[in-house]
Amino acid sequence: MKKILLSVVVLFYVVTSGAQSGKVIESLQFKSNLVDYPVEYSIYLPPDYETSERSYPVLYLLHGYSDDETGWIQFGEANRIADQGIENGDFPPCIIVMPDGKVTWYCNSVDGKDPWEDMFIQEFIPFIEKEYRIRPKKEFRAVAGLSMGGYGALKLAMRHTDLFSNCVAMSSGTFTDEEMLGRDQYDRYFGSIYGPKKKDDLGEHWKANSPLYLAESVDAERLKSVRFYIDCGDDDFLYKGNAALHVKMRDLGIPHEYRVRNGGHEWGYWRTGLFDGLVFISKTFHR
Repeated sequence: MKKILLSVVVLFYVVTSGAQSGKVIESLQFKSNLVDYPVEYSIYLPPDYETSERSYPVLYLLHGYSDDETGWIQFGEANRIADQGIENGDFPPCIIVMPDGKVTWYCNSVDGKDPWEDMFIQEFIPFIEKEYRIRPKKEFRAVAGLSMGGYGALKLAMRHTDLFSNCVAMSSGTFTDEEMLGRDQYDRYFGSIYGPKKKDDLGEHWKANSPLYLAESVDAERLKSVRFYIDCGDDDFLYKGNAALHVKMRDLGIPHEYRVRNGGHEWGYWRTGLFDGLVFISKTFHR
């Protein structure tokens, strides 16, 4: 009996010690020439990054409103999810970059004083892909996010179809015009981003950044070059905009995956969503 127990213990040790963990570095800083503040970011490097010479696919993973570059690690457990999926062969190793989007909605502000999107596209992505061993091609680059970050992922992927092969939007902060026009706190949350609300028109800057408008205004063939995955819980207060985007994309013939699972606007939903999203992305990352 003792020999059997000893064998079990040894086997357990061998199995568990074989599992490897990726490396997480939080709150690094990038100095931008376009915005007047240091851009903080966290990064996940896959388990074999420091022992190999290979280059990796990259996922830009965006946080939600009022969170920062640490949210996806501290609450979303992105590193644990990535480690387990890589270990089990569910998706290939990739680098995950989590920038601080503050409360910019990942947009250029209407007054031009905070050009976050320009900084991200023109400066941040080139910096990251030079600093780390990343395969700098569209097919190996994806963007994803939750809530405000889900909106950001959709908006960035639609506006920059040449850069991203995949977009995963979880509980996206995508609003219909009717929702935005009816919001009493519009000026507090959105006024500095899109400009003051008019009686029955949200203005051109809103339309230039709304996934619902972009689905119509961006050339359909360009949009079809991006694989879209939209996921919103059946109890999520953001259901209306996500459902409206799904319907619009269906009507326009833009291929995408649309998921409505049991759950609300909460980390438990997004943790499972991230795993599913990584599996979805891996179909492009993995050959």
